[in-house]
Amino acid sequence: MPNWADVFKEIQKEKEDFLLQSRLLGVQAENSLVTVRAKYLKMLYEYTGRNVIAYYSGYLSKPYIAGTGITDEDKNGFMMAIHKMDRSKGLDLILHTPGGGVAATESIAHYLHQMFGKNMRAIVPQICMSAGTMLACACKSIVLAKHSNLGPTDPQIADVPTLGVIEEFKRASREIKNDPSKIDVWKPILSQYRPTFIGQCEDAIKWTEEFLENELKDNMFFKHDDKERKVKAIVKMLMDKRNNKSHGRHLHLDKLRKAGLVTEELEDDNNFQDLVLTGRIF
Repeated sequence: MPNWADVFKEIQKEKEDFLLQSRLLGVQAENSLVTVRAKYLKMLYEYTGRNVIAYYSGYLSKPYIAGTGITDEDKNGFMMAIHKMDRSKGLDLILHTPGGGVAATESIAHYLHQMFGKNMRAIVPQICMSAGTMLACACKSIVLAKHSNLGPTDPQIADVPTLGVIEEFKRASREIKNDPSKIDVWKPILSQYRPTFIGQCEDAIKWTEEFLENELKDNMFFKHDDKERKVKAIVKMLMDKRNNKSHGRHLHLDKLRKAGLVTEELEDDNNFQDLVLTGRIF
């Protein structure tokens, strides 16, 4: 009969064997996901003859994980993906993202243009919000399904809507000017604004508008007549907090087309649709 020490060692060995097997199975499961995804993305590439990069975030399935937005670190992934690509074939950029930093988005867009010029098409199989919408606007066209959406691009600073801050500040100024006693009502709110915060909000708004205007003029509307008017209408719609009412508002194909964005409907090509939706394993 084994003694307690022997039994304890046996238990520990069983536990270690179980943990090792679990880790191996976990790796195999993850590798299986990657393998299947790569298979269908390759089929998409063979069907269109265009390079494909799937740039997606797991923010819906793993909402409690930090760092799921667009960051400068993502550029390393783009560099590895683009290495040895035949850049003359252009790029189909599959986007699924909650958004992220404007600086990182601007830098990634600049890098992609350095690699592929104006020959970039965005594909949105489900959701592409905020800075993701800005990245889509840097492409020559945007492919969306009936269920897909972009999102407003009004910038946020630490989840605070900058346009809302400016509107609120102007309202406070008007009300206090008309009735000085209102300062007691507004003081608790205005006292939360740190020095230079209003200026930061104004700069973020201008930066976002300039990015959208420049990218749309230089790419999507490069050869269009009256592009100034078309671009201004699109930027106004994407930045319109009053009508959109929320930074999380979903902007679907009909509204985007009405605003003037150059779009393609995913359902127009059944084979293309099947490959995109199968390859978008997030």
